[in-house]
Parts: sequence; C-alpha cells; structure tokens
Amino acid sequence: MKQNVSNFHRCRAGTSPMNTLACGKVHDMVWEADLIEWIQTNFSLSEGFAKVLDFVGSEKGLLIILLIITFCWKKEFGQKLALTVSSMNTWLPMIKSVVLRPRPYMEYPDRVKALSLVDKNAAAQDVAAQGYSFPSMHSASVMAVFFSLAKEAKKNWLWIVSVLMIVLVGVSRVVAGMHYPTDVLAGWTLGFAAVVIFMLLDRYIHKEWLYYLILLISALPGLFYVRTTDYFTSLGCLIGAIAAICFERKYVNYQNTRRISAMILRVLGAAVLYLVLNKLLKLPFDKQFLEGTSLGAFLIRTARYAVIMFLIMGVYPMIFPRFERKS
Repeated sequence: MKQNVSNFHRCRAGTSPMNTLACGKVHDMVWEADLIEWIQTNFSLSEGFAKVLDFVGSEKGLLIILLIITFCWKKEFGQKLALTVSSMNTWLPMIKSVVLRPRPYMEYPDRVKALSLVDKNAAAQDVAAQGYSFPSMHSASVMAVFFSLAKEAKKNWLWIVSVLMIVLVGVSRVVAGMHYPTDVLAGWTLGFAAVVIFMLLDRYIHKEWLYYLILLISALPGLFYVRTTDYFTSLGCLIGAIAAICFERKYVNYQNTRRISAMILRVLGAAVLYLVLNKLLKLPFDKQFLEGTSLGAFLIRTARYAVIMFLIMGVYPMIFPRFERKS
C-alpha cells in the first residue's frame, strides 16, 4: 500500500502545476482500499446493469430524468429539481477541490480497478476530466433526485424504487473503483442536505430575483480555484436553467400533458436537440483547446452548457402546441 501511494506522488513529481494538481493529497484510508479490493475480487455487477446504474447518475442520465419530469409530469417541480441538481453539482466540486482526494484506482492502481471512468475519452489519471473522489456526485445527485421525486409523488412504491436506486447507484460506485465508501456516504448526506437547503429557500425567500441571486453567488466561488470539468458543466446548467425558467414563464408557458404520444415526442425531441447542440457548439473551437485545462476552455464549456440548457428548457417548448395538435 505505501509503495502504491508513494508511486502516485512520484508520478507527478516535478511536472506542471496542472499535473501536480492531478496528484491530489494522500488520504490514508487503508481499510477502504482493502474493502474495495475485496469487493472487486469477490463480487461483480453484470456489465449491462453496471452501465445502467452509471448512466442514471451521469450528466446525460440526469438530464433525461429531469426532461421526463419537466415535460411529462410536473413542469414547475421539474424546473425546481433542475435548479437543485445544477446548484448542488457546483457545490460538490468546490468541496472536492478542497479535499483533493484522488479516486481509489488513482491512489491504489495495483489494487483497485477503474471499471467506469467519468470521461472514457480522457486518460484515467486525468483529474481535470475524471474529477476527484470525495464526495460522490453520482450518489448525491441520485439521492437529491429520487428523494425529491418520491416526496413529491407521495407513492409508497416510488419510495421503495427510490431507496433501491439510491443504494444501488452508491454501492456501484464503490464496486467500480471510482469512490471510497466514505465518498458515497458523504454524497448521500450532501444530496439530502441540498434538498433541505432548497426547502428552506422555498420557505423563506419569496423574491424570485433574490432566490436566483443566492444560487448564483453560492456557485461562483469555484471560478477562483476549481479546475475540473464537472464544476463548469454544472455552472453552465445552472445559468441556463435560470434563464430558461424566466424565459419560459414569460414567453412560452406551456402546459403539462397526459398524452403518451406528446410525452414521447417532447423527450425525444429534447434528446435529439441536446446531441445536435452539443456537436454544433463545439465546431467554432479547436478540439485540443476544448480538451485543455485552461480557464478559457472551461468557461467555453460553461457557456456551451448554458446555451444548451436555455434552448432545451426555455425555447424548445415553444413548438409543443404545434406538433401536439397533430399527435
């Protein structure tokens, strides 16, 4: 174990500041590494099931869940949940960049396997792309979304499903070697805390402009020290969601629907729009620049996701009345 940890630090010795940052800090949590190694040796999730659990807590998975809730069930609840998840996922990378705990497979490469990278196109040791370990954003996001969903729906069966999803996604992050058990416990705690914070904001902050200002102010400190993609993605989503909610309320004001055909068309159209926009908005920029770790590249990422979120949640619903009359 000690040899693995020392190797982890030597691998970045004398390199650039960004690579030094990627090393993180040593956290002597030997029992957790022992537990992950034992779990990976003795247990495994089927590849398909593991991918489903990973997808649920990922950027695309969360977006689809939010779109289904917003476009197919309760618009106002979905919009509020988008603010909750986006805000929380700017707060957590700020915590990650203070704690600086490397992921288990980074700190113990000879003992822990990386079975589910955050960014499969980036190097496994690239912290800017893969992120730090503590706390688990997958666990926090799934806790916030499914707890809020079950609380809003008030259905016993949904509480059971939500608890199962929260536990399974959290455990799968440990099995995948992406998080220590304490990362997951912290993620669950912070996800629940985020829900409580928004309940308090809803109760005590009644001026909309002040509500949004508080969210933005709470998210902006990370600009000064966070240099991982998860923060800048979430910051863009938060800015875009706020703009979209204001725009939709004033100029669109679409209605909830119970027509299955309309629900399917709404979500499919949004998914296609996301894929198209994500490609188009990258075209003006050099690929190497976008994949870099400069503040400029990160800010472009924020702007890109702000535009995507605004167009999908705010502008795209303007077409609902047109195609839904024919469905």
